[in-house]
Order: sequence, then C-alpha cells, then structure tokens
Amino acid sequence: MAALRYAGLDDTDSEDELPLGWEQRTTKDGWVYYANHTEEKTQWEHPKTGKRKRIAGDLPYGWEQETDENGQVYFVDHINKRTTYLDPRLAFTVDDNPTKPTTRQRYDGSTTAMEILQGRDFTGKVVVVTGANSGIGFETAKSFALHGAHVILACRNMTRANEAVSRILGEWGTTC
Repeated sequence: MAALRYAGLDDTDSEDELPLGWEQRTTKDGWVYYANHTEEKTQWEHPKTGKRKRIAGDLPYGWEQETDENGQVYFVDHINKRTTYLDPRLAFTVDDNPTKPTTRQRYDGSTTAMEILQGRDFTGKVVVVTGANSGIGFETAKSFALHGAHVILACRNMTRANEAVSRILGEWGTTC
C-alpha cells in the first residue's frame, strides 16, 4: 500500500482490502476494476466482496487528470507537487448496483424491536443501549433483556435509568 501513502492517502483496515497480487484501477470514465497480477486477468467485481464500484465526485482540490503519450491516465497533485497513476478518489468510491435487488425489505418503520429479535437468543451477550430510559432506546433495551442479553442502559439521568430497569424487570414479575 505504499502507492496509497505516496498519493497522500492512508492505508486502511477495510473489508475492501484486496488479496495479495490484486490491484484496484479505474477507467477514464470512473468505473473501478480489479487486476489480478497472479492470473493476469481483470474483473469488474471486487475479489472479496463481489461488489461493483464507481468513483463519485470530482478530483480533490489541487488535483488534475492528464494522459501520457501512451494513453495512460495519471494524476497531478499541484499542492504537494506529485504525480501518480493512482486515482486519489479511490478512497471515496460508491457501490454500484446495476440490478435491482430481488429481496423485499422485511422490516419497516412500524416494526418493533421484539419482532426483529424474534427467535434469537442473546444469552451471554452484552448489549449497551444509549437513551434506554425512554422511547426507542427503552423498547430496544427491553427486547434485548427479554431475549437473554445482559443489557447496560446508558442514560444521562440515573433516576430515570433505575425506573426503566424496574419497568423491564416488572415484565418478568421480578423486582430490583
């Protein structure tokens, strides 16, 4: 990833990290493709995630795109006085879904936390819920607790937090 550092971009621990021998490149019109140097092949889909990507937006301030005498695109950083073949916008690519997803959304705005967690066991799991003394936070904390999780209620007001704990335990017929 020395090329990223040379272009002024930091290396990341992203899920999109490429396997050994692979390189991410772009076309002149902003489509991202992947070169497998081991097998000497290219493909449009990311080798790990299977996603297609394209570059979104303009070049950063102070950058311009040029073409050398061989027709290869390179990028000039006028601020740091550098030239690179690595597109600086690669850090800001967006997923491209050429086909409409075939799955229907299972949940909507009226879905409760209990419906989402139905059939799941969170025994032995620790869950931290912010704003757990009222509203969505309370319903989420209650749902996780009823599904076996050890729930930590992160609230600004200790009195309201204790009241929320009492209400949750009250549904089990237990007291604090």
